[in-house]
Formats: sequence, structure tokens, C-alpha cells
Amino acid sequence: MNNTGRLKSSSSELDLDRPNIEDYLPSGSTIQQEPHGKLSLHDLLNISPTLSEAAGAIVDDSFTRCFKSNPPEPWNWNLYLFPLWCFGVVIRYLILFPIRVIGLTLGWIIFLSSFIPVHFLLKGHDKLRRSIERSLVEMMCSFFVASWTGVVKYHGPRPSRRPKQVFVANHTSMIDFIVLEQMTAFAVIMQKHPGWVGLLQSTILESLGCIWFNRAEAKDREIVAKKLRDHVQGADNNPLLIFPEGTCVNNHYTVMFKKGAFELGCTVCPVAIKYNKIFVDAFWNSRKQSFTMHLLQLMTSWAVVCDVWYLEPQNLKPGETPIEFAERVRDIISLRAGLKKVPWDGYLKYSRPSPKHRERKQQSFAELVLRRLEEK
Repeated sequence: MNNTGRLKSSSSELDLDRPNIEDYLPSGSTIQQEPHGKLSLHDLLNISPTLSEAAGAIVDDSFTRCFKSNPPEPWNWNLYLFPLWCFGVVIRYLILFPIRVIGLTLGWIIFLSSFIPVHFLLKGHDKLRRSIERSLVEMMCSFFVASWTGVVKYHGPRPSRRPKQVFVANHTSMIDFIVLEQMTAFAVIMQKHPGWVGLLQSTILESLGCIWFNRAEAKDREIVAKKLRDHVQGADNNPLLIFPEGTCVNNHYTVMFKKGAFELGCTVCPVAIKYNKIFVDAFWNSRKQSFTMHLLQLMTSWAVVCDVWYLEPQNLKPGETPIEFAERVRDIISLRAGLKKVPWDGYLKYSRPSPKHRERKQQSFAELVLRRLEEK
């Protein structure tokens, strides 16, 4: 009886997520109820290609949940809370935001007036130059975090520079790098971006030993893999930071980790990042929002609150493949940050069909099922 109850409960839970075919039928159409046993295996085989299409649409719906920002529940639309909300908007936009802009501008002035002379005048003193540049980048990242009134709590020992180790973290936004960088100057592997972010990548961050790639270039994979192997061998290089998901996920889920960071033959140090969405959602949806607008959203919020856990270093076990190693590390990060694991490749985000195309396929499937049922 207990098993039967559990099965019924599971079935009802699945029904909540199951799409209703009638939602995609032409107006006025309904599915006629047929006597039990009328639908044969032959009928199902006849529509199997469309069943595959429909399954793909359902799977895609599950996949897109990883990349959707969840707006907060409205709380201000009543007579006594709305004035308080308006007062908060005035405080955030007319008082806090200008102060934050001034602070960030001051930070850039201090940083550039120090970084440029150090970078060009200490060319022959590489060790001293790299040390000063690391400190300056950490300082600038601290100014960025302060511009969001960032409340970041770090757990665990601070990362150190050692050969043959790489740090891997879940990825929610480009600010993940800033949050981690203010504590330790990492060399990060990152997608090459256009605009002012790309300018920073090719100038300031280049001095940290960061590695850039372009998803559209297949040749970049081999070049990047070689740079990674060379970087982790250097004792004086900055710690290497990799976001193995390869794309920003909404901090509710973790998608599959790419195996590149786990086949370098070195120690992997997991880092778990969890944002508290009480004041703002830190997820960056690059398809809908530029990084500049994302920063403005953070700077006009009350605060960015997050926890960072530096977890126990992991090594490849005997007989373990890099893919299994990656999954084991993902388990550790997901468990610590309270994230749900999903079996999707994050790169599908850049190649999945448009919503209109999915809706057309779903409607086509529903119409074909209706025709098959009416023929009986």
C-alpha cells in the first residue's frame, strides 16, 4: 500500500509539469475519449517521429529552467506598503546609486594612476611588477564589490599559489570572477567579450595570465588546452580559475561540467558560490541584458549578498575517468551550495531552437495525435 501511495504521489507530481496537449490544439478542437484498448502499438509507431519531436520540446522546457531569472514576488501593491516601496526607490536611485558611482569612479582613478606606471616602468622587474599588479587588481575588485554594497562571506582557507592545482566554481554571472578576485588574484579562463569588458581583458587582466577563448572557433579548444597545461606547471603563476559549466546558470541548478579542467593531471579545488536573492538576483542573462546593464541593476539594488566556500581539494581516483571526476566535483559543489544537478550541456543554450519553433512543433504534434484518435 505504501508503494502504491508513493507511485500515485509521483504520478501526480509529474502531471504538474506535463504539458496539456489541448493547449496547442486549434480553438474548438477536443480529444475524444476512446474505449480502453483501442489505441494499438501500431498507432504509436506511426507517430514515433513526432513523439521524438514532442519529447525534445518537453526536455527543452526542462532545460530552459536553468537559464531563466525568477522575478521576486510583488509585495508593494497595497495601500500601506506602496509608499514605503517608493521611499526605497528614492533612497536606492537618488542617494545610494550616486554615492556608489562616485566610489567606483574614485577606485578607477586610483587603480589606473597606479597600474599604468607599474606596468610600463617595472618591465625589467617581473616578479615585483606581477606582485603589485595582483594587489591592484584585488583592490579594484574590492571597489566593484563595494559599489553593490556587497556582503560576501568566505568560508574555508584562502587559496594559495601552488603548482599543479586548478580552482573550479559554479557560474552565475561575470561578477563571480570579481567576488573571487577580491580575495585572491586568479588567472581565469573566460569567453572573449566585446566592448569595454573586452578591452579590460586584453589589457589589465592579461597581466594576470588570464586565458581567453571564443566558442565559435573550434581551433581555440586545442590552443586553450595547451595554455592550461602550461599554466598549471608554473609555480609563480597565479592560481587558475575555471568555470567548467561554460555558461551562466541561474544559481538554482548546475549543468554538466566540461572535462577540460579535470584531465590536466593536477589537484582540483572546488569553490561553491551561492547568492542570496533577498535584495537582487545576481544571475546574468547575457541574451537579454548587457553586462553594463547588469552592473547598473546591481548598483541600484540594496545589496548583493553571497557565500563562498573553498572546499577540500580533490584528486583523480585510480580507475576514475575525467568525466566521472568532473561529476564527483559537481556533486560536491552542488551539495554545498544547495543547487540541483541537471544532466544538460550548458552549451546547448547557444544552439537550442527558438520558442516559436518549439510551439509550432508542439502544436503539430497535438494535431497529429488528434487525427489518429479521431480515425479510430
